[in-house]
Amino acid sequence: MQRRRFTLAALAAFALPALAHAQNARPRIAVYKDANCGCCSQWVAHLQASGFEVAATDVDDTGAWRRRFGMPERFASCHSAQVGGYAVEGHVPATDILRLLKDKPAAVGLAVAGMPAGSPGMEDPRHPHARAAYDVQLIGKDGKASVYRHYQAVAA
Repeated sequence: MQRRRFTLAALAAFALPALAHAQNARPRIAVYKDANCGCCSQWVAHLQASGFEVAATDVDDTGAWRRRFGMPERFASCHSAQVGGYAVEGHVPATDILRLLKDKPAAVGLAVAGMPAGSPGMEDPRHPHARAAYDVQLIGKDGKASVYRHYQAVAA
């Protein structure tokens, strides 16, 4: 009986802190970006401020990473990322990435087409709350896109 108590106490001493750490761990996202693009660095800063652990790597060709992640070329951006087995392309807000990780849909990942003004990394310091309307697209394994979240335009 004493041995069993010791084993349970040892398990609690070692396993519970590890479990708590795993539950509180920050999501880790790998970002492959153009070294000369300021908006990429701003998007990385947005992710960090939103609680992500970011491993950013400057690359000459983000397309190689996009292809590796299975993201169709028509959603190409200046940065490609991977988190939790999903591809993330373009200026996708951190809240949508967190929702993706929580919901775990059967999909390639998320993409924001173009570089919408006011999306994360594309803010205008003169009008920090202004933004153009844009959609975050959920890209299915068949390459088809559907609106994952729509952002309304906000005037300056």
